[in-house]
Amino acid sequence: MTPDSRNSPVSRTEDGVTLAVRISPGARSSRIDGIVVDADGRCGEKIAVTTVPEDGKANKAVITLLAKSWLVPKSSTTIQSGATAQQNISRIKGDSRALKQRIEVNMVGAGDD
Repeated sequence: MTPDSRNSPVSRTEDGVTLAVRISPGARSSRIDGIVVDADGRCGEKIAVTTVPEDGKANKAVITLLAKSWLVPKSSTTIQSGATAQQNISRIKGDSRALKQRIEVNMVGAGDD
């Protein structure tokens, strides 16, 4: 199951949530920059990481950032699809209701400086 990324980048699954993300590697700092909408109207969580997109380094940095931000173990966070693309789907295992709520609460105001 993938997120209904036209409404929200996060969707509940049986064993957790999936999160549509847009990765910006090589940034000055690692951070979650809020929600972005592509030309097709699909939304995703914009994530900037300082690492470069080679040998999976940027994906590992995304997993570390998501795990730290959502207070879950890194072992419960994976890249479900799009591991070599700028846009991908991340999966976070755990209580789907609690995770979705925690992520959506943290999205409010993300990227507003």
